[in-house]
Amino acid sequence: MTIAIRAARDEEASFLSDLALRSKAHWGYDAEFLASCREELTLRGPELAGRRTAVAERDGTILGFTTFEGEPPHGVLGMMFVDPDAIGQGIGRLLFTRAVETARALGFTRFTIDADPNAEPFYEAMGGVPVGRVPSGSIPGRALTQYVCRIRKPRA
Repeated sequence: MTIAIRAARDEEASFLSDLALRSKAHWGYDAEFLASCREELTLRGPELAGRRTAVAERDGTILGFTTFEGEPPHGVLGMMFVDPDAIGQGIGRLLFTRAVETARALGFTRFTIDADPNAEPFYEAMGGVPVGRVPSGSIPGRALTQYVCRIRKPRA
């Protein structure tokens, strides 16, 4: 069963927003926390292309997605979520690799990630280097670790 990475379609925005909330809930966050995150995790169809939203799909089922935002040379891995039933299957690694490839092709030299604490080990395994703490976009008083990933040029 091959996993394909493709651009998200406008009509998938609601599904992707729900997937983001399901993925966040997987880590044990309560209903109040999730309600506070809802707006930040809501995608709208017309913005998907501009946010370079990519989905991982197997047999017509979306397993995860990512957004890569900004303009070269510095970008942001804005959102990255995997369906709870697909966590641990390499979907995140595939999406992250695609984001790096996209960034490289567009002339980015680095990007940042504001990581949920549960995702920190993943981003470190992907080569992210912690550079500080930044305020959460949803929860007042909460800080997230910010990582930077440098994009290496392909070997000649």
